[in-house]
Amino acid sequence: MLKRAPKVELHDHIDGGLRPATVVDLAKEYKLELPAKDASGLAAWLHRGADRKSLSLYLEGFALTCGVMRTAEAIERVAREALEDLAADGVVYAELRFAPILHVRDDLSLEAIVEAVLKGLEAAKASTGSCFGLILCAMRNMSPEYSVETAELAVAYRDRGVVGFDIAGDESGHPPKRHLEAFQYIRNKNFNITIHAGEAFGPESIWQALQGCGAHRIGHGTRLVEDMAIHGTRIDKMGSLASYLRDRRIPLECCLSSNVQTGAAKDYSSHPFNVFYRNDFRVSLCTDNRLMSNTSLTGEFSLACEHFGLGLRDVERLSVNAMKSAFVPYGERVRIIYDVIKPRFARLRDETNPHD
Repeated sequence: MLKRAPKVELHDHIDGGLRPATVVDLAKEYKLELPAKDASGLAAWLHRGADRKSLSLYLEGFALTCGVMRTAEAIERVAREALEDLAADGVVYAELRFAPILHVRDDLSLEAIVEAVLKGLEAAKASTGSCFGLILCAMRNMSPEYSVETAELAVAYRDRGVVGFDIAGDESGHPPKRHLEAFQYIRNKNFNITIHAGEAFGPESIWQALQGCGAHRIGHGTRLVEDMAIHGTRIDKMGSLASYLRDRRIPLECCLSSNVQTGAAKDYSSHPFNVFYRNDFRVSLCTDNRLMSNTSLTGEFSLACEHFGLGLRDVERLSVNAMKSAFVPYGERVRIIYDVIKPRFARLRDETNPHD
């Protein structure tokens, strides 16, 4: 039932969600060495590598996946398969993200890379009916000049499917304020910003993302709980940061599996998603990196149902929350909510309890 439910994905890294078989196939084509010979062995190696309670260690696997995305054809294929896989999992709208700068080579420009991704996503949309938006990521550990270049690229493709700008990478030692020029450019162009914050660093990272950089959404935000006094799932007291996020309905893109694997959360049962959700924060469930974390959006919802007692109406509420928070225009958000999400959930409820 969860797989059939119409879901919305807001935080999915294209280069963290490749099909293992595709990695093997492309590695053979480009004569690259892999740590395992077959798809299942490679997937197991990546899963083990991601589950080491450290974000910096979790990110090491991207050297492998980015390494096989080395031509326009490979990048187009990976993007197409990403949206196809999400659609097969019941995702009706997905915002996928990646950092173009990680794929630049002598014969591959930033523009060619973005166009290859968009071509792949458009092909998958045509075959599956699932809609998409593309978010371009800058990298925290790279020069701010690259961030400005990525911001300009995002705005240049805003009418072609790019819907937002992000900054990713290890938070520790790489504050987003170093990249203020890029964020100011995005804000001056009335474009959309989501920022990884509160994953490997504390509430200060979230504060800086919001107040310094103008984030409209927060990726992860797990450590926002440090700005709260909590008893069970009840919040007894909130600091000004937590109050600001809730009062202004700033969305939190929550990723259960990857947060436990990187150590941002101790375990599933204590993940702060449940506190956020039960206290009316605008939250959504996301996969982050489907390959690295060995997950799917159905899997993330399954974890939430198992550990936090969610039911079908909760799943619907979270899906609607996510669609409300998407970066596509208002009319498209409303269309997907009322023409796709709500009717499909109504049919699911009729199937499970026809007398309700």
